[in-house]
Amino acid sequence: MNSLLAAAIIVGAGIVGFFIQAVGIAIWKVAARADVHTAQRSLIEHSRGPLRVVVPILSMLAATPAARLPGATTGDILHGLSIALIFGLAWLAVRTIDVAEDALIGHFELNATDNLRARRVQTQVRVLRRLTAAVVITIALAAALFSFGKVRVLGASLLASAGIIGIVAAVAAKPVTTNLLAGIQLGFSQPIRLDDVVVIEGHWGRVEEITLTYVVVRIWNLRRLVLPISWFMENPFENWTRDTANLLAVAHLEVDYRAPVDEIRAQLGQILKSSPRWDGNTWGLQVTAAGPSTVQLRALMSAANSSVAWDLECEVRERLISYLQKEHPYVLPRLRIEGEAPPGTLRPARSAHTEQLLEPTTATEPAQPSTLLDNDLPASNPTQAR
Repeated sequence: MNSLLAAAIIVGAGIVGFFIQAVGIAIWKVAARADVHTAQRSLIEHSRGPLRVVVPILSMLAATPAARLPGATTGDILHGLSIALIFGLAWLAVRTIDVAEDALIGHFELNATDNLRARRVQTQVRVLRRLTAAVVITIALAAALFSFGKVRVLGASLLASAGIIGIVAAVAAKPVTTNLLAGIQLGFSQPIRLDDVVVIEGHWGRVEEITLTYVVVRIWNLRRLVLPISWFMENPFENWTRDTANLLAVAHLEVDYRAPVDEIRAQLGQILKSSPRWDGNTWGLQVTAAGPSTVQLRALMSAANSSVAWDLECEVRERLISYLQKEHPYVLPRLRIEGEAPPGTLRPARSAHTEQLLEPTTATEPAQPSTLLDNDLPASNPTQAR
């Protein structure tokens, strides 16, 4: 048969196969419109690309013997089409795995209030999806290579020296192998999951992506921290949402020793009851430290997650400071100093608003220590911080 005619038969079969798959996909789409489930629509979207390759190749494989080309030419064409079919089927298999991933993830949304189970399932599904896709691609590549006779002979000879080659390959690919095995281990042990809140070397962020070799953490200022996945198996880090998203927010205040702790505690309760950020579970106010001039108050309150806890902490701190400024300004931190006035000098009296001068002391009357506020002490007097 004329070679041009044979080529036309093979190419024409491919074109016919392309139109067949196009018509089949169109009919499938129309039938899927009445389906309330998204799995069928996802299958159509993911398989459309691979089917555009696989169906024409199958048509060309069926038409090649009918072209009646010479034996060697027919064998070469069939071999090339077979390799293309192997990669096309591998592509279709990977896209089918994507359909299963979409179906599973669709039942576990991360935007739920309590998304612990969703984060666990999504992490496992995504890691297993990448692992399965890597296995499929490896098998397809091996099948394509072993379709060549010389490669099969080479493979048999390499198999005889597999021990030495395995040692060399293990040493050369140690970083890749370590990360790959760590990725598989992380997918099942799950020290971190998707959307987990973590603190890594002082950086606060959320786990945005987990692959078989690296993890992407979205930091609070929208930068991305990319770490090899083996890092999480070898280094300590904080996971704020390991079992639950609830957190305790803490706000510290330094106040004077005269601060009315009971009244401040009651005000904290009113602030929390009026705040939509408080989840209503836990709160308290305690004196946690006593310094030379101030005491430290710790306000403790619970929140639904880390983001809300941070906002609640800032809100409580601001509103408590405003309350103290208005109702108890005398408890705000200040520096107290004492000094002795030399004989014959004026000594300012203690006053909260104005300065009043007392009568000068006599030379025979020693000056008594006095407590001065707000830097009222004359600059010439020797001072001592208390």
